[in-house]
This record gives sequence, structure tokens and C-alpha cells, in this order.
Amino acid sequence: MLEDLIRTNRSYRRFEQSIPVELATLRGLVNLARLSASGANMQPLKYILSCDRETNQHIFPHTGWAGYLEDWDGPAEGERPAAYIVILGDTDIRGSFGCDHGIAAQSIMLGTAEQGLGGCIIGSIDMDGLRQTLAIPEQYEILLVLALGKPAETVVLEEAGPDGDIRYYRDDEDMHHVPKRPLSELIVGEYGN
Repeated sequence: MLEDLIRTNRSYRRFEQSIPVELATLRGLVNLARLSASGANMQPLKYILSCDRETNQHIFPHTGWAGYLEDWDGPAEGERPAAYIVILGDTDIRGSFGCDHGIAAQSIMLGTAEQGLGGCIIGSIDMDGLRQTLAIPEQYEILLVLALGKPAETVVLEEAGPDGDIRYYRDDEDMHHVPKRPLSELIVGEYGN
């Protein structure tokens, strides 16, 4: 059921780094993005794939993790992603990318969840550092980094409290909690039966 897959598709920030993700798996995930919708069917997105431990070590410092967890610098060695997909926009094809990269990222993440893996869509990126590290040509705009691997944490969805606080947090047992606004707050108009 799609809802079950969406509930499984959380932002995981700690992974079983020693469990590899194969390059063929990353290619299959990008194929899901390729088959997804694209504004005016321009298909301007390009991808860099890494499941190489050394390359991953160079990518990691250019990513920001869990802004609400101010006392946490991100996953420690051994809990870092086993793979990355960097989503790029090709400015030779289009000057702006609308929501294409969001659609692509969600398609990839749903495919990841379906395979028993997990990931985190990262928008907090040191763009210049990552561009230099991966020798990304200027024609490509860095849009998102997807961190992927076998999750090493439990993420719990819960209703936001009466104060409306939606900041995720970790409890004393290091379980990650993600408050969600109730559906009644999201729907601001209904027409029909």
C-alpha cells in the first residue's frame, strides 16, 4: 500500500555504513526519477552516483545534517551513508528547474524505501566545496544531495502537540521523533460531497 511506503520513507540520518549499496541499485533508483514527471518534459536533471567509500568521505563534509538537533554534528564514522546521489540541473537545457528535483528526489526515496533502504534528502550543502570535490562543471547547478544506506535508527511519526511544535527531536533512548501537523490544519477548503 502506498501509504505504508510513504510512512517507511523517512529522513534517516544514521546508517549501517558497512552495508554496501551497489552501483546497479543507484542506477535503478535514478531510472525511477527518469520515468517521473518533468516540467514541459524538458528532463534537465543529471546525477552523480557514489557508492565508493573514499568518494563518500569527500562528499560527507559538504553536507549539513539535522538543523533542529543543534548539539549534533551529523552521523559519526560507521553511521554515515553508504551511497550518495547528487542531483544536478543542466543549465544548457533549462535555466530553472521548478520542482523537477523534488519530484525526482521523492521517486528515488520511495524506491529506496521499497528496497528496505533509507535516505535523507539534503538541501543544506556547501555548494562550492562539493563542486570542487567532485569536479562538477559550471553548467550544472547543484540542487540536492541524497544520502542513502541501510537505516541504523528508528524514526517515529507522531501528531504535533497542542503547542503546534513540529521540530523533530531525539528522546532519551535516541529514537528520532517527527511531529506532523494534523490533517485538519492542512485542508483550508473543501468543495463537494
